[in-house]
Amino acid sequence: MEQLKTIGRELAMGSQGGFGQSKEFLDLVKSIGEARSKAEEERIVLHEIETLKRRLSEPDIPKRKMKEYIIRLVYVEMLGHDASFAYIHAVKMTHDDNLVLKRTGYLAVSLFLNDDHDLIILIVNTIQKDLRSDNYLVVCTALNAVCKLINDETVPAVLPQVVDLLAHQKEAVRKKAIMALHRFYQKSPSSVSHLVSNFRKRLCDNDPGVMGATLCPLFDLITIDVNTYKDLVVSFVSILKQVAERRLPKAYDYHQLPAPFIQIRLLKILALLGSGDKQASEKMYTVVGDIFKKCDSTSNIGNAVLYECICCVSSIHPNPKLLEQAAQVISRFLKSDSHNLKYMGIDALGRLIKISPEIAEQHQLAVIDCLEDPDDSLKRKTFELLYKMTKSSNVEVIVDRMISYMISINDNHFKTYIASRCVELAEQFAPSNQWFIQTMNKVFEHAGDLVNVKVAHNLMKLIAEGFGEDDDTADSQLRSSAVESYLRIIGEPKLPSVFLQVICWVLGEYGTADGKYSASYITGKLCDVAEAYSNDETVKAYAVTAIMKIYAFEMSAGRKVDMLPECQSLVEELSASHSTDLQQRAYELQAVIG
Repeated sequence: MEQLKTIGRELAMGSQGGFGQSKEFLDLVKSIGEARSKAEEERIVLHEIETLKRRLSEPDIPKRKMKEYIIRLVYVEMLGHDASFAYIHAVKMTHDDNLVLKRTGYLAVSLFLNDDHDLIILIVNTIQKDLRSDNYLVVCTALNAVCKLINDETVPAVLPQVVDLLAHQKEAVRKKAIMALHRFYQKSPSSVSHLVSNFRKRLCDNDPGVMGATLCPLFDLITIDVNTYKDLVVSFVSILKQVAERRLPKAYDYHQLPAPFIQIRLLKILALLGSGDKQASEKMYTVVGDIFKKCDSTSNIGNAVLYECICCVSSIHPNPKLLEQAAQVISRFLKSDSHNLKYMGIDALGRLIKISPEIAEQHQLAVIDCLEDPDDSLKRKTFELLYKMTKSSNVEVIVDRMISYMISINDNHFKTYIASRCVELAEQFAPSNQWFIQTMNKVFEHAGDLVNVKVAHNLMKLIAEGFGEDDDTADSQLRSSAVESYLRIIGEPKLPSVFLQVICWVLGEYGTADGKYSASYITGKLCDVAEAYSNDETVKAYAVTAIMKIYAFEMSAGRKVDMLPECQSLVEELSASHSTDLQQRAYELQAVIG
């Protein structure tokens, strides 16, 4: 009781003047806040460090003053400066019998030291002593420190005492003991593997806070080994039902929702336990359905619980009624004016697509509209969902919107990603080869050299092989349409190098195949390309080779070949090129012409 009175006095003093701190400290905080530059702040903090070094070297410092100095040191470290010269003073303060001083010491040490610092060994004995204290506030303080400071080597020193505290009469101590064991498990699973059964026991604790804390380590354990905890499905469902029916104290309500964070954790656990298990899933259907009905969708936390319900439904064995309820919630999310709710709707819909693709079809237009939203995170999430939703019946609409989105962004990394996705969808679901070529043209034109070279090779292969159904007429039409589209595009400025390579190859192979365009017209266009992109040796190489192919086709058909003046100039230029590859191609062209 005396300790509680001390804390009360400290808080009362705090309300009057910064938790009883001196005017000197308050002036420090004020001056830091009013600093107009980083340099000025540095000067103030360095002066404070020198002051604290001088003060701490004085003999017989009063405890109240020492407490203030420690707090000032915490402030110095928070501003990015080194206060290691005074760490030992914080460690010494943890030994003090006064609760307020002890808590200040533990707080400072937790902020100053990492768990492998050399000074940790000086605190272990103090922690052991405090864990045995009759004052539960001291025990709680020690348990807080345990979670921050104990490492693999020092876990065995405090583990037995922490385990004993699981049966402490105070619920706050039991809760913090669970948290400490969870921390031990995260740092050194082997050291507490034999104590896992304690988590099961605490799940039945009379205090909801202890039970809620137990859910966190159990979630980690279930994530690693689901089958071992299948027998707890009934217990988790029972707890969730009690929470949903408001059987917990009002203190656990948040925005009038009963213990929403416990509900969310339980839904995550049930999602793991019900995945691929029809029998376990059937035990969950009723309680999840009840939460869908009872949950308030007017608050953020209510929507968070509903979202977790959808995640649970998408993981467990499918149930038509729950899927319908999930679809209704998703519809509300997508129709909301809130970017956050739309994002949740997009993410939730992406989870349900694998189970029920028809749900995505119902919301296809709403999803596509999200690409027009100014929120970049939402647009990127929408893009991922559209990729999952695409099939033969909607590929034209979706890929068209994806390309429009790709044109509107400046992030080259993401533009490359979108281009690869568009190509992938076009290759997989293209309704016709003509559409595929037109789509590839758009991708090449707007994504430029960000497109993988392999995509260009696949496009050339498609045009060369045609429909692959022995339909020569259709193949000829495909190639003719490709030639016409490329002749329209070729005059546009600053075309990507990869795209120009494809254009040159197609014109060289099929430019004169249907007789619609003369050899001189095609070769003239190719010479224009080589001249316009004179700094790109690869494009020039493709152009010369294409010209050589056209002349070879003409000569094999018995037609007279007259090289255009611009082609002659190009050959002469390349014959004197520093590139041996271009020289060789020029000589080969001259040899073909004779």
